[in-house]
This record gives sequence, C-alpha cells and structure tokens, in this order.
Amino acid sequence: MAVTVGSGKHTYELVEGWGRLPEGWEFKQVAGVAVDRDDNVLVFNRSAHPVIVFDRDGKFLRSWGEGMFKSAHGLALAADGSVWLADNGDHTVKHFSADGKHILTIGTPGVEAESGKPFRKVTDVALAPNGDVYVSDGYGNSSVHVFSPDGRHKQSWGQTGVGDGDFNLPHNIWVTREGRVLVSDRENHRVQVFDLHGRHRATWPDFIQPTDIHVDRDGTVYVAELRNRVTVCNSKGKVLARWGRV
Repeated sequence: MAVTVGSGKHTYELVEGWGRLPEGWEFKQVAGVAVDRDDNVLVFNRSAHPVIVFDRDGKFLRSWGEGMFKSAHGLALAADGSVWLADNGDHTVKHFSADGKHILTIGTPGVEAESGKPFRKVTDVALAPNGDVYVSDGYGNSSVHVFSPDGRHKQSWGQTGVGDGDFNLPHNIWVTREGRVLVSDRENHRVQVFDLHGRHRATWPDFIQPTDIHVDRDGTVYVAELRNRVTVCNSKGKVLARWGRV
C-alpha cells in the first residue's frame, strides 16, 4: 500500500527501498542529502563511507571520503559541482571536487576555536550567489560565519539568547538566490531570516526543533523538524503543508 504524505499541491508518495547499497553497507545517521546537476543524489552520513552517490533511481554509483571525517553534519553543492562538507567532530568545513578530491579545509582539524570564533562543533554550510561560504556553528557556538570561496574569514554574527538575531543551536543554514540567509534556530523552535550581512529580517515561529532547510527553485521552503515532522512554507514563512507529528 502506497504511503502518501502532505496535502494539496504539496503531496508526496514514499518510494520504498530507494538507495540500493552494496552488500554489507548501511546508512548511519544521514546528516545531509543533495542533488547535483546530473540528478545524482549525494548522501553524507556517518558510516565508513561518508559520501555515497546514487543516480536518480537509487542505483549506487560510487562513494568517497573514507577516513576523512569524524562526524558528518551538513553539505552544500557549488554551481561548479564541487561539494562543501561540515564536519562536526573535526570542527572544520572541507571543500572537495565533484569526484571527491580535497581542495580546501577551513578551520583547524581537531581543535575547537575560542568562543564565538570559527569553529566549535560546526553544524552546516551554505553558498551565496557570489560564492561566499556561510557556516552555522551551533553546538559549541551560537554563530554564523562568512568566508570567501578561498577560505578568508569575512564576518561573523550571533550570540546565545532568545531575541531577534540570537541563537540557541543554529543547526542548519541556507542562502537563497535572492540573498536571504535562513537559519534553523533549533532549540528556540524557529527559523530566522537575515540579509547577507547578518541583519535580522524576520523570525518564523511554530516549529518543533527545526534541523534542516531546503529552498527549491520556486522559493518554496521545506523544513525538517527533529521531532518527526516536515513543514512546507512559502517564501514569507506561511505554512502550506505539514506531515508527521501533530
């Protein structure tokens, strides 16, 4: 029997058994999923095979990154197909080519930075239209950091709190085509919206520990929540559909 979720225009059907792994492999705490320009699906997880790549039908293609990550926690794809990956256990953000060749590491591997500085248990990474790298730094910090594509630090913002612009575990980050920065402020149960310079623009309440954000090409916002719920919003945060926990 097919499992259908959502409502109205935002209705989806579960594809059972998608993602066929090689014998003996398993997914372990999947931290991020992205689709590249060829419709291949990258799965960043905490197994012995950190980046697993499938075609759109779930056929296994390849894996890479073995032995290079302590704790997978977030990923972003660049326009050129390269991959940025946040390593929560290593306090770093790493840049790789599309075929898994290491290009750059931001942060000092294995070293927690001072409070408020990059990085202390980094959570996620996103890319702005101009190529700048936006990083949510959430478990040891309450910050967002911005870097140039070559890893030069440009600015940071955020502190622990409940006011506008404050964070209590910024767990995920997304930069839209229009230059809005969406941050899942997990333990404050909200999504906050900023401009590219960190100026607060809006707060969207009424979430249950939001953990991940995706914005599609039409501007529709999808928010995965820790306590078993997915919320679909328009670009202003109005709820369009929900499924999971009531």
